This record gives sequence, structure tokens and C-alpha cells, in this order.
Amino acid sequence: MRLVKVFRWLIGVLWILTACAPGAYPYVRLNTEGDNAVVAPERAPGRLPLRVAVAPVLSPRVTFETYSPLLDYLAHRLDRPVELLQRPTYAEINDLIRTGQADVGFVCGGAFVEGEREGYMELLVVPQINGTTTYQALIIVRADSSFHRLEDLRGRRFAFTDPLSNSGRLYVQYRLAQMGETPEGFFRDTFFTYSHDNSIRAVAQGLADGASVDSLVYESLSHSEPALIANLRVIERSPPFGIPPVVVHPELDPKLKEALRQAFLEMPWDPRGQKALAVLGVERFVLPDPAAYEDIRRMAARVRGWP
Repeated sequence: MRLVKVFRWLIGVLWILTACAPGAYPYVRLNTEGDNAVVAPERAPGRLPLRVAVAPVLSPRVTFETYSPLLDYLAHRLDRPVELLQRPTYAEINDLIRTGQADVGFVCGGAFVEGEREGYMELLVVPQINGTTTYQALIIVRADSSFHRLEDLRGRRFAFTDPLSNSGRLYVQYRLAQMGETPEGFFRDTFFTYSHDNSIRAVAQGLADGASVDSLVYESLSHSEPALIANLRVIERSPPFGIPPVVVHPELDPKLKEALRQAFLEMPWDPRGQKALAVLGVERFVLPDPAAYEDIRRMAARVRGWP
């Protein structure tokens, strides 16, 4: 058994070495929880790396593949090495911003209002996708099931994404609160998948009767894996919410904050930025509207008992 574990660990290291090999995505450092982080060549040796934390909206490998061109763009734009920080939960990503271990973060709406309320997170920019800066929570079931509304899932097994996720948990908590219910009393069983694509697959594979997921991830998979989505059905769509934002700590160095903001805003006019946007599936990054997150703040206040 120990040899099997060692073999699996070696396979993981080999995959990371291949993904981070010089010439693939230079100037990027992948930082994980373990001891197998690999550092690629740095553009400016001796300079402190820009630390970018990404919430686990997608599974770790997909996250790395999706964000690597963006990290490459930021490394060239800011002329410094860039470090990707991945953690299993939204709370751990929030903690990286709170403690100053990350300079900039990609977080979900639910995690943002948590960090904003506690004073360690502010909006930097937001992505624009399909001409809008909003998204929705989708409650999904298998296409061949008999479920047609949230009420039909009473006594069933439900998949949540993360304790701090807006589309992956908070929205359903709020909907149930409106019905005088709680997830513990309404569902037979619940569990966390810790990424929206995992929640989608959990329903498709029959591991859960339903799930609440990010509409952006669902729509992306409808293009990349149409056979997977063909087995599913959306039974409820939330109102539009402010899209998952890019955030920083309010006390981040003002010069770095402004450099980051301009780097994101000017991506459409840079070849590397254009490539990164295409891989992310984002048209451009724009300045945020704090009022767009008011509905999430209101839901969180009721569900989490905030004054």
C-alpha cells in the first residue's frame, strides 16, 4: 500500500513538472499545500512574486490550465514572477487575502461579502462575460428524474459546492429559509464537492439528486462537454447576482493595486492578455459596481444571522 501511495505521488509530481516545464507557461510558480511545488524560470530574479489566489470554482487541474495564460500575462506585464495559490476551500482562499499571504484573489460572491464585512477584502475588477457582469445560481437535476422544482427535492440527497459559495450553497439556504426550512431538515443528506464542475458531475453520475451550481461553469461545460450537460436539467434559476470578482486587501500597496487594476483593464490590447481572456472565456475585465452584490449581502445577512 505504501508503494502504491509513493507511485501515485510520483505521478502527480511528473504531471506538475510537465505542466510547468520551461517554454510552456514561463514565469509561473504553482504553490500547493504539499511539498511538491515547482518553480519555473523567473523573468526578474530576486523580485518578490505576485501571489494570485484562485477559489476552487473548478477542480485543481482545470483551474491551473485555465489560469496559467493569465499568470503568464501578469508576469510579463508587471515584470515579476507570479505564484498561483490553490487551496481546497473558499475559506482558505479568503484567509490568504486576510493575512496578506496573497496579493490578489479570484473569489465567489458569497466569499467576497464575507471578506468585505470583516474588512479585509475590496473589489478590484470584475469579468465581463457575454456582455454582462452578472451570473445566476442554477438548481440542477438529472434529465430523466421526476423533479421539476426545489420542493420536489425534499428528502433527497443534495450537493453543495462550498460553505461560503453563493451559487453553490447560499442561494439554496436562502430559498429554504423563505420556506421556513433548513438544509438539514429539508434534505435527507447533503455533502460538499468543493468545485462546481464536481457538483455537476455528482448529479450526472447519480451521486446526488440535485445541486446548485454557477451558471457560468454550467454554460461553459455545455460547450466543452455537451454530452455531460445533456443528461441534466435546470429546474430553477436565481435572479442575476454580481459576478464572482477579483479582489485585494484594502491595505495592499497602492502602487501595486493600481498596477494590477490597469493590467486587468488593458488585457484586450495585449497579445498575451487576449490569449488569457480567450482561455478564461472572458471578454474583458471592467471596473466593479459594489451595488451589484447587495442581494448577496442581504441573503448572507439572513442566513448567517448578521445584524
